[in-house]
Amino acid sequence: MEKIISRDEAIVLLKKYNKEEFHILHALTVESVMRWYANELGFADDADYWATVGLLHDIDFELYPEEHCKKAPELLEAGGAGPKMIYSVCCHGYGICSDLKPEHVMEKVLFAADELTGLIGAAALMRPSKSVSDMELKSLKKKYKDKKFAAGCSRDIIARGAEMLGWELDTLLDRTLSAMRDTESFVAEELARIK
Repeated sequence: MEKIISRDEAIVLLKKYNKEEFHILHALTVESVMRWYANELGFADDADYWATVGLLHDIDFELYPEEHCKKAPELLEAGGAGPKMIYSVCCHGYGICSDLKPEHVMEKVLFAADELTGLIGAAALMRPSKSVSDMELKSLKKKYKDKKFAAGCSRDIIARGAEMLGWELDTLLDRTLSAMRDTESFVAEELARIK
């Protein structure tokens, strides 16, 4: 049985390699979305694991952007992560910076939702409320179709993630938007707490 890193240990590890608020916010957002999906898809018993993988998925990105998903195993292993967690973290870069293919539902959700949370977050910042709380799927789809908007968020990866999961794109967009709506206040509180 692989040792599971506690959330407190994961936060310490995250902050060791990530100082920019943007990266910490993204980590907390993906953590919360992954926990939401675990509960939503019938994996509630594994929700802590899903969330921890989400929290640590970009562990190496701030300091080693050119070695993303290649430096992560070393950092995660030093922080107490086992091979299963290291694989789950690194496969979110499949076809981009990693040859590890997402196999488990959790890994496919991470692959799909990671980019999408960035797009939704950028869309929220354009709103008067600066929030996802009042964002509708129709509005998100409009931003998704505008290739110039949040151009760094790959629509191809998002679409491939939906396909990997066997979902319609709208299902992925709607569910991830719901996850971010439901967890927005928690993410804001946690960011303020751990900064």
